[in-house]
Amino acid sequence: MHTLPPGLYSFNVNDPPPSCARWKNHMPRQRDPLTYDLYIKARNFWRSKKEYEFTRLELQSILTDVELAAQKGDWGARALMAHFHLRGLGHLDTNKVLVSEPKKGVNIIREAVAAGQPWGYYDLGVAHQYGYGGAAMDDTISWAYYRRAAELGSAEAQMALAEAYENAKQPANALYLRMCAFKQDYGPAANGQFDEALKFYQDGTRFGDKDSAAALMLFFRDQYWVQASADHTKKLRELELKPDPERKARYKIIKNSLDLNPYLRFKLLDNVLPLPPAELPPWNGIQDAIAPETGAPTY
Repeated sequence: MHTLPPGLYSFNVNDPPPSCARWKNHMPRQRDPLTYDLYIKARNFWRSKKEYEFTRLELQSILTDVELAAQKGDWGARALMAHFHLRGLGHLDTNKVLVSEPKKGVNIIREAVAAGQPWGYYDLGVAHQYGYGGAAMDDTISWAYYRRAAELGSAEAQMALAEAYENAKQPANALYLRMCAFKQDYGPAANGQFDEALKFYQDGTRFGDKDSAAALMLFFRDQYWVQASADHTKKLRELELKPDPERKARYKIIKNSLDLNPYLRFKLLDNVLPLPPAELPPWNGIQDAIAPETGAPTY
């Protein structure tokens, strides 16, 4: 057992999940356009084919540009350089340009942690889980890093914690974290979860949870469909979902009403705002979704 680093706390599945956060809110606001362009072109080229298909000259060009962008301070380039140091670049004798040196990769990751960057916390958690690059193999430390990364909005960490809650038979907490990652367009969060998420948030809205109503607004917003990846869009279409301004507007009205009165409950929600593929019936406002009080009030 090793001592937890300062500022980290052990993860316990019996504790509530961390609040949803977005990793972009914890990253530098500005990126030098020229440096970013240098990095992104190299990264896109690196992703354009299998590594064994590159020539040594091509991989050397990628490495040179990413390394220069990293030296100029671009955090994405630094993260990719950490990846290159961990795994090496070029796995054939004919194209190897960088041998694996995990300690160099972990050192870059530690610098990201020192700067408070979510990806660094997650990657250092991985290093402690498997014990490479000078990081002690320790599950307690590893999960403490995952916990902090999730608090800072790392989608990968949110998914790691979601899996832990799933294994602990806590599906509500697991789905909450999975949706945190999904809202950041993290692809693996979408696999097989859309139908569960819709039902989960519909129930939450019915029981007066404003965050559930806000989450359902996301599915029907035009802007979301414009930004969603092709894979996300395909999965949503399979559930007969589509942009729906009227559904979005109704969930927004409910969410705003709950902001003012968190004690509202919408027992008749499915009568006026059913999930697709059901047709959307007319309504006259939130009162149509609220069951009238009869007799003595219940608590």
